[in-house]
Amino acid sequence: MRFLVDRCVGRRTAEWLRDHGHDVLEARLLGPDPGDRALLEIAESAGRVLVTIDTDFGELIYLHDVPHAGLVRLPDVPAAQRIAIMSEVVERHGRTLEDRAIVTIRGGRIRISEPPAQA
Repeated sequence: MRFLVDRCVGRRTAEWLRDHGHDVLEARLLGPDPGDRALLEIAESAGRVLVTIDTDFGELIYLHDVPHAGLVRLPDVPAAQRIAIMSEVVERHGRTLEDRAIVTIRGGRIRISEPPAQA
């Protein structure tokens, strides 16, 4: 899979994804933080699933109709658990992510949301 890993997620998760055969771009390597909307647009234009801790991306997608190529939100997952959670997400929900789903992990539960219809 192709991922764009937000700065807040951390290098270890990005490196783990890369070590497991995924094509990973880290937001920290893109220069100064372009902001949430621009980051989502970069991920979409490159066909990358955005992995983040920030919750603002759901609002951009659902309320402002910003296109995306899939989203994994880890808002309350401690750094020490991110790799294990991403392993489970990729293994169990990789196909769904490729279909532009939004995966949110909160309180130890994985919620899959269908992408909003895009014009």
